[in-house]
Amino acid sequence: MDKTTLVESDISDGENLIKGLYEAHINVHTAFWLYDSEADRWRLMIASKDAEFASPKKAYMQINDILEIMESKGVTVGFSLENISVISPNDTLINFLDKEIQTGPEGINGLRISRSRIGNSYIEDAYLYRIQKFLGSDHSAKV
Repeated sequence: MDKTTLVESDISDGENLIKGLYEAHINVHTAFWLYDSEADRWRLMIASKDAEFASPKKAYMQINDILEIMESKGVTVGFSLENISVISPNDTLINFLDKEIQTGPEGINGLRISRSRIGNSYIEDAYLYRIQKFLGSDHSAKV
């Protein structure tokens, strides 16, 4: 999916993956597409504090499993694991985004931001599904 334009199918495919993670009992606290202008490509950024995301290796294995399950059900996505970045819910960019934008704990929102400075970060382009501060182990998001 190395392309400079994020299209509707990418957005819906990302949403389908988030829903697949939710169905696997993975609480995605933050998820958004982020355009990396240096690499000239989009990355799906996902953050969770669930146990399956305790290490990057486990997280990528879990996401790969979900992608395979989705495919076995006939739900294909136009991107691969190579287009996904698992990041810490404590990542600096997430903290800056959380201070400016919160989508709440329920559902998946769609918010596009372009050419914006948030904190110390410049965002060329992004599509936000969910920006949510981690509130504790008893807090679960609904999709």
